[in-house]
Amino acid sequence: MKRQVPGLAETARDSKPEIPDGIFLVRVDGAQFRWHAQKPFYVLRLTVLEPGQFAGQSIVGRLYCTQKAIWKLGWFLRDFLYDPELLAHEQVDEKALPGLRGVVKISHTVLKGISLVNLDGFAPASQWEELSAAPDSPAARSHTAEASR
Repeated sequence: MKRQVPGLAETARDSKPEIPDGIFLVRVDGAQFRWHAQKPFYVLRLTVLEPGQFAGQSIVGRLYCTQKAIWKLGWFLRDFLYDPELLAHEQVDEKALPGLRGVVKISHTVLKGISLVNLDGFAPASQWEELSAAPDSPAARSHTAEASR
């Protein structure tokens, strides 16, 4: 029996990150809850929309659902304009997440030889223009590199 496993292709790629640390405009392509006794989490599969040089590439990361980390899940849901009624009822509908857009700040960490993507921050998609002009964003670096050519 063949089974489709989203995100599997990313595990077979080179161990150095293709997408650098930085700020990206993304679209949620999938979210799946994973039960873990100490740290339940959502696996998020995001597709980069901007900057253009990374458009179409995937970012896969985790958002934990522990009492200590639930604030970050709420931050993500609010900034990506998740249904406020579902949020008010403390409900996450995995089918309502694909298609949501927003800005994510990522970094990479190596833990026990495994490269992980950290979802460090979020912002509404409407703030992309302002945030992409920041000097440390990949978009700003690409504009600077193009201007110097």
